[in-house]
Amino acid sequence: GRRGILHIERDAGLGGPLQQKGAMVLQGWLSGTFARAYPLSFNVSITFEQSYGGVDGDSASLAELVAILSDLSRIPVRQDLAITGSMNQRGEAQAIGGAHYKIEGFFRTCAEAGTPDGGHGVAVPVANEKNLVLGGEVERAVADGTFAVYSMATIDDAVELFTGVPAGVADAAGVYPPDTVFGKVTARLDEYDRILTERETSV
Repeated sequence: GRRGILHIERDAGLGGPLQQKGAMVLQGWLSGTFARAYPLSFNVSITFEQSYGGVDGDSASLAELVAILSDLSRIPVRQDLAITGSMNQRGEAQAIGGAHYKIEGFFRTCAEAGTPDGGHGVAVPVANEKNLVLGGEVERAVADGTFAVYSMATIDDAVELFTGVPAGVADAAGVYPPDTVFGKVTARLDEYDRILTERETSV
C-alpha cells in the first residue's frame, strides 16, 4: 500500500493528541529515512491490543518504530527486554515521564514470572539517565547483573539492542549495507514499490 502508518487508536478516536503526534513523528522519520528515492510503499497498522479506553502520550514511539522495522526487515526482536521512549523526526530518543515506575514495573513482572536471570532489562532514553533513581531491589539486581537498564540516544541504538543486528549507515549515495536492519528494510520497500508500480501501470 501507500498509506504508511495506520494508527488504529487515532482512526477510532481513542488516541489523545500527544499519542497521535507520536504516530505522525514516526511517519516523518520513515519518510525522511526511506522515501528519498521513491514514496513509502507499505501499510502498517499499530494498536494497543484489547485496550478499550483512551490512550495518550508518545512514550511508546520508540517501541512502535522498533516493531515496524522488525516487521519490514523480517528480523525478530528480543522478548526479554522492555522499552520506553519518545523520539523526534531525526530519530533521537527523547526523555519521558515516570521512567523509574516503568523500569520497576517490568522488574516486578519478571520477578513474578521467575527471578530475572541476567537477560531481562529495560531500555530508556539517555536523557532520563541523570534523573533516574531506582528502588533498592532493582538497584541490587542491576548491581549483581541479574537485571539491566540500557540507555538509548537514537532509534539506531534501540534497533541494535533489540535485534542484535547493526542498524546501518548509508553511504554517500544513500544506500544502506544489505546485511543491516535498514538495508533489509530498504530492500523490502523497494520490492513493495516494484510490485505496486507494476500493478498500477497494468490497470
